[in-house]
Amino acid sequence: QVQLVESGGGLVQAGGSLRLSCAVSGRTFSRYTMGWFRQAPGKEREFVAAISWSGVSTYYADSVKGRFTISRDNAKNTVYLQMNSLKPEDTAVYYCAAGPSGSIYSTARGYDYWGRGTQVTVSS
Repeated sequence: QVQLVESGGGLVQAGGSLRLSCAVSGRTFSRYTMGWFRQAPGKEREFVAAISWSGVSTYYADSVKGRFTISRDNAKNTVYLQMNSLKPEDTAVYYCAAGPSGSIYSTARGYDYWGRGTQVTVSS
């Protein structure tokens, strides 16, 4: 079993930054593709970013490209999401997810394990 625990969410003003972390335990972290998703009230969960097991390949939603950066530290079993130039529309619960290392997926179906989420609120 794989456990994922997100942290780093909070309240920030528009234009500010936050860094989310997701600590993974239970199995070999480096075997997994890791992703970040978010869900705003009344909306469906949407893809934000993903990173390959090696960290070489990354993929972003158009809405966050150029503002968010996903990274991972396999020695620390942790994946990060650096969020800059935050906008009120970035307000959501952010979830990290782990999936098979073969591909980078931008849909929730590609991931097998999920954290409980961390709230990010951006005020205008």
